[in-house]
Amino acid sequence: MAEEAMNSGSDSAAVAARSHGAAGDVAVGTAVVSDDAVQNPGLPAHRKRVTDTDPKKEKRAERIVFTLFYLSIAGSLGSVLAYMFFPIETGDLMAIRLNTLFVGLGMALALLAVGIGAVHWGKALMADHESIDERHPVASDTATREASAEVFELADKESGFSRRSLVRNSLIGALVAFPLPGITLLRGLAPQDKDPVELLKHTMWDKGIRLARDPSGVPIKASDVTIGSAFHVIPENLHEAEHVLDEKAKAIVLLMRLDPADLKELPERKTWSYNGIVAYSKVCTHVGCPVALYEQRTHHLLCPCHQSQFDVSEHAKVIFGPAKRPLPQLPITVDEEGYLVAQSDFHEPVGPSFWERLK
Repeated sequence: MAEEAMNSGSDSAAVAARSHGAAGDVAVGTAVVSDDAVQNPGLPAHRKRVTDTDPKKEKRAERIVFTLFYLSIAGSLGSVLAYMFFPIETGDLMAIRLNTLFVGLGMALALLAVGIGAVHWGKALMADHESIDERHPVASDTATREASAEVFELADKESGFSRRSLVRNSLIGALVAFPLPGITLLRGLAPQDKDPVELLKHTMWDKGIRLARDPSGVPIKASDVTIGSAFHVIPENLHEAEHVLDEKAKAIVLLMRLDPADLKELPERKTWSYNGIVAYSKVCTHVGCPVALYEQRTHHLLCPCHQSQFDVSEHAKVIFGPAKRPLPQLPITVDEEGYLVAQSDFHEPVGPSFWERLK
């Protein structure tokens, strides 16, 4: 560029090029380090903390750290106690609110206290000095690896992990106690006094129970269901259940009508449908998500969670995705008034496949 500038008659560009290439025999225009480069100022002077100069401040910081760790333990145990003393099995709204409030407050205290304690430990008590780590482009040699082991020993010494027994033991206690609320809450995901396999083998569907619209509960006549339509269905007597949401989660059904010529039914299941109307559980057999996306042209049902697809025209068999078995089919017929009714309950457990694997 300098040569082009000189050829074009630009004296100022030529002077600038010479000033950057004046060192030694470096050609004009190739120098990359200028004489007036900014010098490395180095590290600033080390400033000692109050805990480095005042033993009382150091002791106070240590008390703050292990107190925070003990608060974390108290928060973890408090969550467990709140879960026990505010049971939600009754379904009482106030009990659910209190349970959620105190379990959440306990877990928040446990997490915040152990986090703040660890940060304060590092800022106020651990060794405070500046250092520079050189980066190596290749693996370290044996001597360097041995030196790394010495670094761990030095870190233990500087952090005071072995020396400060109260801080160390309270931290270990906080970390041991912290998972307890999670373990306790996980226990509540399954019924404590009943076999979940037996619970999922039976729903509210029974012989003669009418199919009703969800959520209105209005019974459905066969004449209401046109080809290509899909209805979200619940048992007509769902409101009589003691635990409505639990029973609904198991009994929800998707009702569709196909051209009878499109149905590929097994001989033993030909009586389970009515003039092309079929009913299948909405609970995906993968992990239990609601299967509610119906594609009329292909007769496919799609689970939005993990993309499992089921072919309604052939007993809702799995045609794609992680689900391992077809959706359970609800046998249906019509009563004397033309309303769609169930012939029986499902003939297999609804929901994820792992339930029946327990037996």
